[in-house]
Amino acid sequence: MSIAMHRATPESLAGIVETVAGWQHPGGPVQLHPGDLGWHWRFGTRELAEVVRVWTRDGRILAAGMVEDGLIRMGIAPAVDDDAGFAAGLLAALPGGTQTVEARSGAAFGDLLRRSGWVADEPWTPLTRNLTGRVEDSGLRIEILDAHHVDEKTVEDRVTVQRASFPHSTFTRERWQTMAAAPPYRRARCLVGYRPDGEAVATVTVWSAGEGRPGLLEPMGVHHDHRGHGYGRAITVAAAAALQQMGSSTATVCTPGSNTGAVATYVSAGFDRLPDVADFRRPTLPDNDRRG
Repeated sequence: MSIAMHRATPESLAGIVETVAGWQHPGGPVQLHPGDLGWHWRFGTRELAEVVRVWTRDGRILAAGMVEDGLIRMGIAPAVDDDAGFAAGLLAALPGGTQTVEARSGAAFGDLLRRSGWVADEPWTPLTRNLTGRVEDSGLRIEILDAHHVDEKTVEDRVTVQRASFPHSTFTRERWQTMAAAPPYRRARCLVGYRPDGEAVATVTVWSAGEGRPGLLEPMGVHHDHRGHGYGRAITVAAAAALQQMGSSTATVCTPGSNTGAVATYVSAGFDRLPDVADFRRPTLPDNDRRG
């Protein structure tokens, strides 16, 4: 039973999203999520298909990943978590040029990478909030953009706050429209938070993987002119409430461990910090061991 890697096609993406959604389960690792695919979809369907790979055995997708600049962010089906044979086939079928692997699921695969000499890279901090209890009021006025409710002024504010939250953001109204028209957004919402004077100060997009499964925050940002007032905590609480309304079991997020401010914001919003996880980095061979 050989493992085969396939490049996604525009026609296959919706099915891949549903497959990845089915791998999300309460208590599981914060791995590749439909929201990761949905957020990247803002660049276009063909552009997303270019970077998505899937691995199959007997025609069944058992792993999926997004490739970018030598990094591959992976999700692995729980059914093959301890499958050493699948792990070996997966490692052998990684795309050429892969230097870093984000593999937070797949115990056998992670163990094989370590035994093959791959080393720990940058630590990431996963955080999660259980949504079985009451979620408090955020204290912000929240406007919601979902697949059925699109207000042009709110879209404009969503884009403005995104660009003011991230220095190198290329987000535009057109990219929001592309993302919102894609299949993952049918189970997603953008939230924009406003001060009492009507100024948009924070935003977040939340992605459901389906009833009873973990939901994802990706991304969350606070306008650079309005930081230090608790708006990050407030919009994160609002995100948890939105995911609860959508039937998610938990709200999850993962941020670089070095981003202590972000970690503190999520903790203040009721998220539990889980143990840090590290990507796997291909070891650099000594000069005298290199060939060609």
